[in-house]
Amino acid sequence: MSHSHYNRSQYAARRRSGMNRNQNSVAFVSSIKLGPVTHTVLVALMITVLGLIYLTQAIKATSYDYETEKISSQITRLEEEQVNLEVENAKLTALSEVRDSSVARAMVSPEAPSYVNN
Repeated sequence: MSHSHYNRSQYAARRRSGMNRNQNSVAFVSSIKLGPVTHTVLVALMITVLGLIYLTQAIKATSYDYETEKISSQITRLEEEQVNLEVENAKLTALSEVRDSSVARAMVSPEAPSYVNN
């Protein structure tokens, strides 16, 4: 019976001291104490590092935009060149078809011109 009484009193003592089961009884206290100036400097450094990371990402996005614009203008230039080549191809094809047509083969060379004098 005394063993049971001991456990209850030990548990009750723990409850009064603010400790619960499965809780560490050791509190770690940092040996480094930061003053307000050091704290402000650390916060400023963290903000600076975050700003540099943001700028790096923004510059990377801007360079991607520049590359995209460059490739887009190159595509536009090549499309215009393709249209010009298609027109030239159509002209050359038309000329060769006219030259090889039955109408062109039926034509004769002109005779020497004669002039009428008054």
